[in-house]
Amino acid sequence: MFKKILIANRGEIAVRVIRACRELGVSTVAVYSDADRAALHVRKADEAYHIGPAPAADSYLRIDKILDVAKRSGAEAVHPGYGFLSENSRFAQACADAGLKFIGPTPYSMEMMGSKTRARQEMEKAGVPFVPGTSRGLSSPEEGEQVAERVGYPVMLKAAAGGGGKGMRLVHARAELRSALESAQSEAQRSFGDSEVYIEKAIVNPRHIEMQVLADEHGNTVWLGERECSIQRRHQKVLEESPSPIVDPDMRRRMGEVAVKVAQAANYTNAGTVEFLVDQQKNFYFLEMNTRLQVEHPVTELITGLDLVHLQIRIANGEPLPFGQEDIHIRGHAIECRIYAEDPDNNYFPSPGKITVLLQPSGPGIRRDSGMYEGWNVPMDYDPLLAKLISYGTDRQQAIMRLQRALYEYFVAGIKTNISLFQRILRDADFQAGKLDTGYLDRLLANQDNGGPLQAPESVVAAIAAGLFAVLDPASAANKNGNAAGTDILHSNWKRRGRSEALR
Repeated sequence: MFKKILIANRGEIAVRVIRACRELGVSTVAVYSDADRAALHVRKADEAYHIGPAPAADSYLRIDKILDVAKRSGAEAVHPGYGFLSENSRFAQACADAGLKFIGPTPYSMEMMGSKTRARQEMEKAGVPFVPGTSRGLSSPEEGEQVAERVGYPVMLKAAAGGGGKGMRLVHARAELRSALESAQSEAQRSFGDSEVYIEKAIVNPRHIEMQVLADEHGNTVWLGERECSIQRRHQKVLEESPSPIVDPDMRRRMGEVAVKVAQAANYTNAGTVEFLVDQQKNFYFLEMNTRLQVEHPVTELITGLDLVHLQIRIANGEPLPFGQEDIHIRGHAIECRIYAEDPDNNYFPSPGKITVLLQPSGPGIRRDSGMYEGWNVPMDYDPLLAKLISYGTDRQQAIMRLQRALYEYFVAGIKTNISLFQRILRDADFQAGKLDTGYLDRLLANQDNGGPLQAPESVVAAIAAGLFAVLDPASAANKNGNAAGTDILHSNWKRRGRSEALR
């Protein structure tokens, strides 16, 4: 086993990897920018090295600085987490050239799956079903019009090197195509340095379902079940669950077998995710492959009982998978909420600042993967993901009920978060019935009463207010209110802290 691993990331995923390493008896090296000097991952690691100013381009995206830290610290391997350099084939190759093990796929696999058009070409050869359209970038607006007429409107324009909704345009009619193509190409060039755009048939009201795969360096590849990722805002996932409410055992097996075929066609190793679009008739089509660990990996861990980060590290260490496909069983249901520092009542603008109060949920079936703590200043320089709250139950209904309870125990002061958004989603009848597609969240927000704020129930607001009042003067609160409603709920969270610490 490796003796020391460098984590080339920050935030909750860096903390997650550090914990996995500690469980395996591996020392950890963190890197940090000026903005992250006091970050939780810096506090948790065995060693931490400064790599530059706050902008990611000057710190977390600097391959030379990260490799220099690896050399100085004596790290043997690098875990990239997700985001930043995690899907950068140049970084993976630079690690190999420096004698470091990159905990992820090979540069070859990254390059193949990193280009959406090349991936479609390879999947076409492998007989994998994908959405009708082009497997190469459009050479002209005229070609785009011809393809669109052939596959039928609406169509989707997508950046070949893209992701996260960048360089993507939905086109409903021929009159829109030329301007949409020019706009998509321009955005693709700005975002990825590559203006190549391809076209595919737009699936109406699709579900976005992905399949987790693992592949070792000895030729063994398995699938670990699907994740429902249809609840999205601006093409970014917000809430994920596993298993999907619409996937039956036969469909799961067929999707898993296709996902394995995709991984094998790419000579893939380590953890990866094959993403599918699913239409209203439950036909599924290959969308892309993410060549890294996913943000939503905890839901798969909970329903399979497997630790994906442990397995990533063991695979990179040259170990074969300790199980076969027949040994993998899916039990129960898990749901994940991505907790962001953003304001739901102000178009989800980022909300940096100091966390003055933090009450975090726990209890049966609740897991938190977090990168924040009370007193920490949330920087404005990076993705605003603070934490992930995950529930597990014997069935979907229990998982929903546990997550609802946990969300009402979650309290963050000093900044805005999207916790109220999840409270609204979980109360929604369509969500509870599993009636989801990629347009679900837009419809839910459009139906928000009078465009007003996403308020928590009055009982919850009262409990929070009573708890804070008890912190300021617990004796007075008890005397005046006879232990006012809500005081007991929150006071136990504060008893171990002095007043000055609690209110810093």
